[in-house]
Amino acid sequence: MYSFFESVYQVIAQIPYAKVASYGQIACLLGNPQQARTVGWALKKCPDGLPWHRVVKADGSLAAGEYVELQQAILCSEGVFFTPDGKVDMEVFQWDGSPLFFDS
Repeated sequence: MYSFFESVYQVIAQIPYAKVASYGQIACLLGNPQQARTVGWALKKCPDGLPWHRVVKADGSLAAGEYVELQQAILCSEGVFFTPDGKVDMEVFQWDGSPLFFDS
């Protein structure tokens, strides 16, 4: 049985190139809508190779931290653009969450 963190990593691995998902969206996809903060904790321990940079706040802003500039640069390199106030345009770039597959 997978831990919640492992399930978070499975979802993050499926976020397509040039798309983003919010912490809360990931929690909802996992059936735990109140666990957005736990998704953030999982990201702090994110294994190498996962597209961690594709996870943003619900309003499209980037979480404060030492990697904000790197996250923005990587997203820009994928073609994700930001609104004048520095947020990802969620109407354009938010992943719809499908298809979603889990290893068993």
